[in-house]
Amino acid sequence: MNRLKKLRLERGVSQADVGKLFKITRQAVQRWEVGKSHPNIYQLIALAKYFDVDPEYLVGWVDE
Repeated sequence: MNRLKKLRLERGVSQADVGKLFKITRQAVQRWEVGKSHPNIYQLIALAKYFDVDPEYLVGWVDE
């Protein structure tokens, strides 16, 4: 989920901020970003809505 980190940094949002949105820890967000774990489908859709991108973009299936 390197794209998550890219989008997060572009928005100036911290891992802790994203964690608060999803009621998870900053460490959980960090694990998403480095690929050690993944958001569930509901979290993925919510992330896509929050960052105004397609869920397929977040998972790397499309480039736009």
